[in-house]
Amino acid sequence: MGTESFTYMGRSLSQLSINDDSSSSAFSDCNSDRSGEFAAASSSQTRRFLIACATENSDDLIRQLVADLHSSSADEQKQSAMEIRLLAKNKPENRVRIAKAGAIKPLVSLISSPDVQLQEYGVTAILNLSLCDENKEVIASSGAIKPLVRALSSGTATAKENAACALLRLSQAEENKAAIGRSGAIPALVSLLESGGFRGKKDASTALYSLCTVKENKTRAVKAGIMKVLVELMADFESNMVDKSAYVVSVLVAVPEARAALVDEGGVPVLVEIVEVGTQRQKEIAVIILLQVCEDSVAYRTMVAREGAIPPLVALSQSGTNRAKQKAEKLIELLRQPRSGNGAGRTSEVLA
Repeated sequence: MGTESFTYMGRSLSQLSINDDSSSSAFSDCNSDRSGEFAAASSSQTRRFLIACATENSDDLIRQLVADLHSSSADEQKQSAMEIRLLAKNKPENRVRIAKAGAIKPLVSLISSPDVQLQEYGVTAILNLSLCDENKEVIASSGAIKPLVRALSSGTATAKENAACALLRLSQAEENKAAIGRSGAIPALVSLLESGGFRGKKDASTALYSLCTVKENKTRAVKAGIMKVLVELMADFESNMVDKSAYVVSVLVAVPEARAALVDEGGVPVLVEIVEVGTQRQKEIAVIILLQVCEDSVAYRTMVAREGAIPPLVALSQSGTNRAKQKAEKLIELLRQPRSGNGAGRTSEVLA
């Protein structure tokens, strides 16, 4: 099956199970950090920063801040990283200036600091710099991936969330996806998806959705126990995570082990319930997942039919979105011929 392209948060990505733009609206943008501002700044430092922000050219301040990143004083490093973070957050044109001034390598070094606050500031500054496409290659080649994964695993709550967002941004360069997966990011993201706060869950699901367009990362995610977490989130209509979790599942079920894990974790009755009572978007993605699960397995078709899927599918085929109607009709045809061979259609047809 060929890889298909789609637009996600203003970037062109590719994946194997969704080929429309509806998935992008299921995810929140990791556009910049949402941390507090200058909690430790002195009044003179704050004034210096605000004056620089008000001018057209902040190059002098940027050069001084990069120099301060090399200071032997942790307090000076923290202050410098905070100011770089805000310069990159609030003025997009500063992101290239900061990178060209040599800030990325010392910021990456801060991410490995045993001082958790310093690590958090380094992670957050790198996140904001990664919003510029020109900086992504430099950040990755400066060795940022492994420190970001460590911060994702053991940093503060804010560091974990911002590390997930930074890894998402780096993963938008296709060549980084496998490297991020090999660095141990997938189990750490699954952990954040399971035990993080609401923002952490959103950031983790968004990063996983991007990373798992690569087959080897799908396998890593299944081995990390992602399907149990996703099924639980899909089953909780109060979590505000049904859509996001379902879209991650839709990417994963392109591989057989993910389909098996979905069934083993009780995903079939959850998906049937979504088809019955979910929103229009949730119903559409649920029927797409069920169609992929059932396509090559008579046993799974029988299981889905026994869960009472046909009546809500019939209703969806009459009142859903155009795409949902099409998929529901295909799935109904499969379920009514549960012992037929594999001639019901290839995966490429399921995803069309």
